[in-house]
Amino acid sequence: MNKYSEFYRGVFDTSPLVLAAVPFGIIFGALAISIGLSPLVTILMSLFVFAGASQFIAISLFASGSSLTVILLAVFFVNLRHMLYSINLMPHVYEFSQKYRILMAFWLTDETFAVVSKFIEKKRFKSEFMFYYFGSSLTMYIVWAICTAIGIFLGKQVPDITNWGLDVAMILAFIGIVVPKLKIRSDWLCAATAVFSSLLTYHWSNQIGLLVSSFLAICVGIFFEKK
Repeated sequence: MNKYSEFYRGVFDTSPLVLAAVPFGIIFGALAISIGLSPLVTILMSLFVFAGASQFIAISLFASGSSLTVILLAVFFVNLRHMLYSINLMPHVYEFSQKYRILMAFWLTDETFAVVSKFIEKKRFKSEFMFYYFGSSLTMYIVWAICTAIGIFLGKQVPDITNWGLDVAMILAFIGIVVPKLKIRSDWLCAATAVFSSLLTYHWSNQIGLLVSSFLAICVGIFFEKK
């Protein structure tokens, strides 16, 4: 019963972030339809890619006529942060069988990483970690797919829905995830570098500014952490 209660606890702890992801998923579905992607391709992207930020970047580059190579490279570099998440979680999942670790890797998101990190900090039983993890990740996965489908439907019925500014909810959610983690000087300097660099490079083509800002912020954080 403790294992099942941990599953539902994972669902509950992730629910505030899920609510913020709802409009983000709807906007994605509507935007994908507006640039010419078919409903099937759009829903399959959410089911098999399952990476909100990368999906938005991919369809934005697709709409601008970027080559497949540019799109794949952009998505690859944006998703590199998941490698850092995975390194952080490896000591807590190595005892699980590979089939479970594959699913955990596929369903890993910013939101799930945020809530399971708190689970780890509280030093709760490792045997219950997997149930908590799947409670969080499955909730995000199912809601994201449903919201994409809703966005596809609304994108056909309400052509200007992408201009409603619903995506601001996800921005606030990311701020809520990141800010509590900023505890030492190198963290704050890393975040500040990312913010100012992103503002300066916002209008760079093909989302290159995002990649440059991420790399620059990481370098600043590492430099000051060593100091």
